[in-house]
Amino acid sequence: MEIEGHFYSVPYALVHRELDCRYTAMTVEIFHRGRRVASHARGYKAGGYTTIHAHRPKSHQRYLEWTPERLVRWASTVGPFTAALVDQILQSRPHPEQGFRSCLGILRLGKTYGPERLEAAATRACTLKACSYQSVKSILRTGLDRQLTLDSPPDRRPIDHDNIRGTDYFNTQEEPLC
Repeated sequence: MEIEGHFYSVPYALVHRELDCRYTAMTVEIFHRGRRVASHARGYKAGGYTTIHAHRPKSHQRYLEWTPERLVRWASTVGPFTAALVDQILQSRPHPEQGFRSCLGILRLGKTYGPERLEAAATRACTLKACSYQSVKSILRTGLDRQLTLDSPPDRRPIDHDNIRGTDYFNTQEEPLC
């Protein structure tokens, strides 16, 4: 439930149900059909979260046993860019746990596409600053991980054509632009 920009947990069975709340400067109480279902200390951080462990479904509670460091360590077994990608996703969330599913999904892509392709996709995603599960999945699905890396130099062979003047034609006294 959101109160003045701060989010408070309720038992997961009551999500999307009509709830009432009563709050003071110190406390937030949440009611369902006149019965108090949650009580929290008041939080004032806009976009912040106050969550009670027991309000989460059992399938989400098991993520609490995991740590961001554990996920980054696991990602580092694939490669340094996969670890950097996972770390970036976890750091971009107000609570690292909010990024666990994305990170686990990315690591699971390694089972389908293999660790080499996953590392190549993570490299591309980090270079593009497209740090999300959907971006990595799209890179792998479309085969962009198999293309040349983004920072590889383009082919700079001279073009041989009658209409090209060459470097001798131009004044070379000035500084180059790039």
